[in-house]
Amino acid sequence: MERAMMQKLLEWKNSVSRKPLLLRGARQVGKTWLLKEFGKRHFKKCAYVRFDKTKNLQEIFDREYDIGRLLTAIQLEVGFKPTPEDTLIIFDEIQQSASALTSLKYFCEEAPEYAIAAAGSQLGISDKQGTGFPVGKVNTLYLHPMSFLEFLEAIGQKGHADLLRQGDWIMSSSYHELYTDWLRHYFFIGGMPEVVDNFSRNGDFRQVRILQNNLLQNYQDDFGKHAPPEDVRRIELIWDSLPSQLSKENKKFMASNLQEHIKIGNLMTAMQWLLGAALIRHTKKVSKPDLPLSGYTDGGFKVFMLDVGLLTAKSNLDAKVILDGSRIFEEFKGALAEQFVQQELTAYFDAKTYYWSSEKSHNEIDFLIDITSTMVPIETKASYNLKAKSLKAFCGKFRPPIAIRTSLAKYYRQTIPLPTIEDTDTPASYDLVDIPLYALCQLEQELQKA
Repeated sequence: MERAMMQKLLEWKNSVSRKPLLLRGARQVGKTWLLKEFGKRHFKKCAYVRFDKTKNLQEIFDREYDIGRLLTAIQLEVGFKPTPEDTLIIFDEIQQSASALTSLKYFCEEAPEYAIAAAGSQLGISDKQGTGFPVGKVNTLYLHPMSFLEFLEAIGQKGHADLLRQGDWIMSSSYHELYTDWLRHYFFIGGMPEVVDNFSRNGDFRQVRILQNNLLQNYQDDFGKHAPPEDVRRIELIWDSLPSQLSKENKKFMASNLQEHIKIGNLMTAMQWLLGAALIRHTKKVSKPDLPLSGYTDGGFKVFMLDVGLLTAKSNLDAKVILDGSRIFEEFKGALAEQFVQQELTAYFDAKTYYWSSEKSHNEIDFLIDITSTMVPIETKASYNLKAKSLKAFCGKFRPPIAIRTSLAKYYRQTIPLPTIEDTDTPASYDLVDIPLYALCQLEQELQKA
């Protein structure tokens, strides 16, 4: 399978200011496979070591940071001498060794000619932020579940994925129903690499659900293994509440939905643990839709899972829903559609997402982003219904240069006039762009047209 991150890894390899790489992400998003495949494609040799399997190597790293001796230890472990001009050195499961993580600083300062890429559980690495963490001495990349484009390629639809990348709306609209059908599949299967790979080979939805449930159980097991004992129960409460939190009309996270009389303040340590493990993502509420959006958060937030397929599994949604028109997009008051949009914005742009609602919650904008130094409102529609009163009211009040509506409808771009305000230079119109859910990869290109 192909991952878009491969291109970023190649850019890292060729950068004149290259530092050791730290590839971060939740468990099971494909970090190890990606680095090994990168080594095969772009280096003559790949020196791969796992710090959860090499006790002797751990002890050497714990003893000292003499780079020459560390390179000798790596040579003894892999059976050949790593050379800077043609070897990728991979430190896998680096969270198992705080000393190995710290050593990246010394490789950066004393042996920058060596290409070193480290991978490990986001949870384990987050635990080690602080003393010994190589701040400023590493290049960091984040790997997320597979995007819809990557999913298409993995299931043998590379030509259709390339067509979406090209932004030829006339051509891609001709395949609108086909893209929508594959999007139904993606909502059920999601973007976890093991699940996608299995489906691409077997096409078995039952096996998809078994693998998804195994992943969910593995994450659940991590709570007891790695979280502070006093937080485990609260982590479980938050995790188990996510389907119901997102199926509400108002998707703001509510502590009262977990347990009567529990307060949000008592959940924040548990919430931070899940965020640190990259198992959930925040979309924070802003009181004012202005730049920087991070400066106007007011404490409210929505919580999304890392993968739409895992949310589908956690909600026990039957595979038969794929056959039932637009039903899968509308399930749980559009929760899966919002989860998908949040996931795509993260995968393509690594964007931090926010949302806005009026004081009495009569109007709400599902997502706000600022990926092009412009505040961009995004309204998510779970079907073909394009009524968007909240978006219209928002644009009339705050006058953004462009607004995005994403749904099952085909692409359409129009200019919407706004009432003139005398003695001001506010915009007299804005561009309203309808982007199909399956084509969110084209968002940045559309923003550049504004």
